[in-house]
Amino acid sequence: MACQLAATRLALNRLVWSGGSTPACFYFATCKDVLMTALWQTFSDDEREREYSPSSCVGGNIDPFISAYVDRSVEARAACEAAASNVIEVRYGPAPSHTIDLVVPLPSGELTPLLVFIHGGYWQALSKNESFFAAADCVSHGVAFAAVDYTLAPHVSLDEIVNECHEALRALRDGASSHGINPQQIIVCGSSAGGHLAAMVGLGSPDAWRPAAVGLVSGVYELEPLIGTSINDAVQLDLASAHRNSPLLHDLEGFPPSLLAHGDNETAEFKRQTNDMATMLRLAGVDITLIEVPDRNHFNVILDVCNGDTKLGAEMLRLIDRVVNDMGSDPIA
Repeated sequence: MACQLAATRLALNRLVWSGGSTPACFYFATCKDVLMTALWQTFSDDEREREYSPSSCVGGNIDPFISAYVDRSVEARAACEAAASNVIEVRYGPAPSHTIDLVVPLPSGELTPLLVFIHGGYWQALSKNESFFAAADCVSHGVAFAAVDYTLAPHVSLDEIVNECHEALRALRDGASSHGINPQQIIVCGSSAGGHLAAMVGLGSPDAWRPAAVGLVSGVYELEPLIGTSINDAVQLDLASAHRNSPLLHDLEGFPPSLLAHGDNETAEFKRQTNDMATMLRLAGVDITLIEVPDRNHFNVILDVCNGDTKLGAEMLRLIDRVVNDMGSDPIA
């Protein structure tokens, strides 16, 4: 059964890559059925726990990576302030967590693009405070940067977390011009659970707004495999909420141009999730770039996100540049 599913996946990927003459709508339904009959369904509980525990690829200790998030975020704040690009807090709701840290490059006479980052932590850990590490790189390229905070599980449901992300983006675009940001050039990026949330934002807000582009790094886009793992102890997904919040199960037509990436040192399931999302986006006619980043794992791959000297950073800056060029502005530096 597993071999048959793998062969069918390969054949469907080849059809997508080759741009065959059979209507995409036919393959869309067929491919979704195949991809949803995933290999994870053959796993034991222990195998599924391991596959959805990215720490299993780094010896179980993620403290050095969290420390790197903290240290590099502190350094980025200091660098921004030294460059006279002050960090401001934007509020999008009444809860203490309903805040965004925003930094904008010094005025250049034109409105600037904005990269919005949504952090990971399986919707139950981390915050904007450890998620500011890309700010200085963004500002150095003339790109504004925002790190979004949201309420963590189990204090709210995943449905509520998704809604908070929509509200955060609404606040940023409503106030964009007053901050010197072009509201038509907002790119949303996320890592791990933040990749999932960025994908949910990319599906469109309740008022039908979508970002100009999306960056999805080491995300999880099909949530049913998490049911029954320790990850779900706090998130409390049932089948209905898992399906409702699985981007892979949604209609992806009209999804923004996307960069999808994962590290080479990740579990097979995290790689599968990214590759399946890429397949479904291609079937929906979305312009995507898919990369595997060498010498990176689930936790440190995102540190490269706007560093132009790295594979991920170069591709992200290229995506932002495309958004800017499509809007008729000057390319980013």
